[in-house]
Amino acid sequence: MGLFRWLCAGVLTPVFLAGTAIAQTYPVKPIRYVVPFPPGGGNDILAREIGQHLQVFLGKAVVVENKSGASTIIGTDFVAKAAPDGYTILMGNNSALAINASLFEKLPYDPIRDFAPVTLLASVPFVILVHPAVPARTLAEFIELARARPGQLYFASAGVGISTHLAGELLKTMAKIDIVHIPYKGAGPALTDTIGGQVQMTVNNLVSSIPHMKAGRLRGLAVTGTARSSAMPDLPTVDEAGHLKGYEASAWYGIVAPAKTPREIVNRLNAEVNRTLNIPQVRDRLNADGATIFGGTPEEFGRVIRADVQKWADVIKQANIKLEKFE
Repeated sequence: MGLFRWLCAGVLTPVFLAGTAIAQTYPVKPIRYVVPFPPGGGNDILAREIGQHLQVFLGKAVVVENKSGASTIIGTDFVAKAAPDGYTILMGNNSALAINASLFEKLPYDPIRDFAPVTLLASVPFVILVHPAVPARTLAEFIELARARPGQLYFASAGVGISTHLAGELLKTMAKIDIVHIPYKGAGPALTDTIGGQVQMTVNNLVSSIPHMKAGRLRGLAVTGTARSSAMPDLPTVDEAGHLKGYEASAWYGIVAPAKTPREIVNRLNAEVNRTLNIPQVRDRLNADGATIFGGTPEEFGRVIRADVQKWADVIKQANIKLEKFE
């Protein structure tokens, strides 16, 4: 036992000292903050908001770099294969880190094995919307209508495998209803055809849908998060309105680093990102999007990723959705 302790001391002490040294010196150069989306979108805007404050806390530039394309796969894979030194991080979301794992046959990265979770930033719920002519004032009534008319109602999404599509598929599965999915090339056309009455229902970003609900062009039935949104507190959750316990289909955002990034660096990034999330300007920006702000530990974020990988794998399998190529 004495020899074992001596060997452990001989091995662990240098490792501990090296880890302490890393924590004290990191960072010594600019950090690349990769966003797997084009400039100007919600993910990009949030990343730049986070980045400008994060660089103050870290004392080095945080450079946002857009690497969009292939359903977030190009930028996400770039970070997965980057050096695990804390100088390349990803603005990940549930599409990149959970949904794509089951959506594509040959994903070039593993969302669990190839990344070190840093911090879950926030989640933004969707809203289930129907055309005003639909004879359903509540989600429970819509579910009853869909059960009475199987295969006769249509729901629009921004595209196959998009979060809003899967939110609709989860509703179909949990409510045991048969409504026909109509994929569009983007949220705009899907919303337009729902407003025009070509389709009866759609799932869309909550904040961008509020003007249409207030103008009476669409009727909001429920938000898809686990709690009501501060952006529209009178709108119930799917759980409340449809009596579907446990339903949740929000879009979440979080920061990850390449796997094998030293824990001391992950902890430093985690601490500074959590500090950033407590800045009133950042919280106001997220609240304006109807977001729920999280923060927390790397372990908590890791559990979210693992749970979502399994959750959406089940939904994708049941709906028989599969994309063979990256678009």
